[in-house]
Formats: sequence, structure tokens, C-alpha cells
Amino acid sequence: MDPSRILTLANMISLLRAFMAIPIIICLQNENWNIAFILIILAILSDTLDGYIARRAHEVTHFGKWLDPTADFVVILAVASYLVMEGLFPAWFYWFFLGRYVAIALPAIYYLNNSNFILQSNWYGKWAAGITTLSIVLHIFPISQLVWLPEFTLYIATGLLSFSFLKYLSSFYKASKQV
Repeated sequence: MDPSRILTLANMISLLRAFMAIPIIICLQNENWNIAFILIILAILSDTLDGYIARRAHEVTHFGKWLDPTADFVVILAVASYLVMEGLFPAWFYWFFLGRYVAIALPAIYYLNNSNFILQSNWYGKWAAGITTLSIVLHIFPISQLVWLPEFTLYIATGLLSFSFLKYLSSFYKASKQV
């Protein structure tokens, strides 16, 4: 298998996940809550499915390693943007999430262009994306008996995102020694 391939089934699933933000936001705007919920669940499942298919078909690619977390970022940021504009999600977390991504993406692009370094997602970042998604879902569909849960999940996500950021910084430091 050629890791430089771009057109694989797993990569197409990741790309479709990124574009799912559009119908999710349209459903939220039109208060089609059931369809929005189903689309969010499909986006979550696609995040598991793309990696499974890539590994199973022996089609793990450099592009896929970049596309998968980018698709997660696009969906999360797009839905969070809409929710922040509607006053349903805290802006501080939105800006933290965006700033963290930019702070990771810029050195990752630099090292990709100047070395053989390809940034790989870490488990803390994967868990953070999952908990962030859970928090967004809880902000859209709150559980009246657990009113504290949306904010609590944001703090857990913030901790995981911060820790994963430190892991990425460590990876960049190691990569800087090889450039």
C-alpha cells in the first residue's frame, strides 16, 4: 500500500464527515431536532468507521492522517460556531478550540514542508474530540436531570485538549531536533 495515496474509501468517509456540518447546521436552524441528532450520530460513527476501514484495508495514508482530525475539527468548529452565534455554547471554548488547532496546524505544516515529519493524532486529542462532541450534543439536547453535565464535559474536554496540545508540542520539539 502506498501511504501517499489520497483517494481511498476511508479518506472519502472523512471528507464526507467534514461536509456533514452543513446539513447539521441547516437542521438546527430549522429545528429539525431528530434529523440533526441522526446526522450528528452518523458523523460520530463515521469518525470510527474511517479509521477502521483504513486499517482493515491496509490503506492508512499520510493524507488520511491529516484529513481525519481536520474533518473532526471542521464539523466541531462549524456546529460550535452556529451554537455560539445563537448563544447556546460558550464562546471561550470556541476560541480556545480554534486557537489550539491553529497552534498545532502551523508547526505541523512547517515540519511537513521541511522534513519527513507527519503529525499523528494522539489518544488525548481523540478523547478530547469525543468529549467535545459530547458537550456540543449536550448543549443542543440538554438532559434536565443533569443540568451540570454540559459545562462539566467542557472542562474535561479543555483539560484533554490542553494535555494533547502539550503532547503535540513535545512531538514538534523532537521534530525540530531532526530538521
